[in-house]
This record gives sequence, C-alpha cells and structure tokens, in this order.
Amino acid sequence: MLILSRKSHESLLIGEDIEVTILDIQGDKIRIGISAPSNVSIVRKEIKETAEANQTASEQVNKEKLKTLNQLIKNSNK
Repeated sequence: MLILSRKSHESLLIGEDIEVTILDIQGDKIRIGISAPSNVSIVRKEIKETAEANQTASEQVNKEKLKTLNQLIKNSNK
C-alpha cells in the first residue's frame, strides 16, 4: 500500500488517466474528487461488499428452495 500526504486541492494521478483530488478536509472527513474515463468503474468498497454478501445470500436461499422443491417432486412421484 502506498501512503501519501496531500493537502486540500492537491491531486495524485493513477496511471495516465485517473486523477484523485483532495477537495476539502474537515475534522475526520475528507472529500475527494475522482476524474476517470467512463469505462472505469468507481464504487464505494462498502457498497460492493454489501452487494457481494447479498448475492451470496441469494444464491444460498435459491439452493435451499431447489432442494426443497426436489424433495417435494420426489415425494409426489412415490
């Protein structure tokens, strides 16, 4: 991990086409601006983690429902 110190209105570049600018610093909050090409996805980490957890939970529920449905079908064929 690279650790940098930046002041308000200073920027850093990631590669050739992504610029991160410190817009404002107030207490423990920092506002940043990110300029990047439209094909670069920018997502807050906590949102991505929540989406992944929801997807995993959804897949698990569907597997359980399929098992139950499979059992019902087997029982109805007896």
